[in-house]
Amino acid sequence: MKTLGLLIKRNIKLFSKDKGLLLSSLITPLILIVLFVTFLGNVYRDSLEKLLPAGTVLEKSLEEGIVGGWLFSSLLATTCVTLAFCSNFIMVQDKTNNALNDMLVSPVKKTTLAISYFLATELITFVICIIALIIGLVYLAIVGWYLSFTDVLLAVLDVFLLTLFGTVLSSIINCFLFTQGQMSAVGVVVSSIYGFVCGAYMPISSLSNGLQKVMGFLPGTYATSLIRNHLMSSSIAEMVKAHFSSLGEEVASIYLTNIKDGFDLNTYFLGNKVSILACYIIIIVAIILLLSIYVVINIVRKEQMK
Repeated sequence: MKTLGLLIKRNIKLFSKDKGLLLSSLITPLILIVLFVTFLGNVYRDSLEKLLPAGTVLEKSLEEGIVGGWLFSSLLATTCVTLAFCSNFIMVQDKTNNALNDMLVSPVKKTTLAISYFLATELITFVICIIALIIGLVYLAIVGWYLSFTDVLLAVLDVFLLTLFGTVLSSIINCFLFTQGQMSAVGVVVSSIYGFVCGAYMPISSLSNGLQKVMGFLPGTYATSLIRNHLMSSSIAEMVKAHFSSLGEEVASIYLTNIKDGFDLNTYFLGNKVSILACYIIIIVAIILLLSIYVVINIVRKEQMK
């Protein structure tokens, strides 16, 4: 355990000493926050207004609370995974500069090295993403706060599961990368594509039926839905209470469903609605499955080295 702790500390130190890597990791969420708020805010304000009953005018704070929750859930859904690839750069860097070979000839077990890379990546990614979550919560507190303490705790849990998912996914892929060029190429591809395939950039409901069915098989879709629900449900519930009560229960329910469908709070698998509990089960099973693959890869490589 002492060796593992020293290796984790060593990996975190190497990450923090690389100023370019550290700066890019910290500044990327901030850039995305500015881009999301500046360029996508009005798009989703318009989308929300189109889903409301005719003549409904929301209070500014309520509107901003809903839109802000959507924007920051999109940011976190993307950053928690893509940032893990950046944080896991030390694994590839050690292969490039032959530091891994030096450690392998020492008494340190290869499994201990693999675990140290994994835990260091998770810690780095989780801390940075929690900072991004705090920035989002501060923003919501300024423009329109409707979250409960439970919502905040569940959002933290969502961030933890998302970063864990991103960490194990990047760990598997990085096992097969041996140069910084390969790592950079994978990072660019993941950063460009993941936001679309998890429904962070565009609501899944706005895509074709074929794409919606395909995305129903991706764990990231359900992780995105979880964090959307925990950052948006309370403000939407307040909107229903304030503006939909006069419509009648049946009509209000129709509008509420349309809004939740339009902003991906409701997730569907082959036409069937997936519950919040089922979303948690799916992402946890996906993490366990990917973690098992990572363990098998390291066991196989250890046997090959023997």
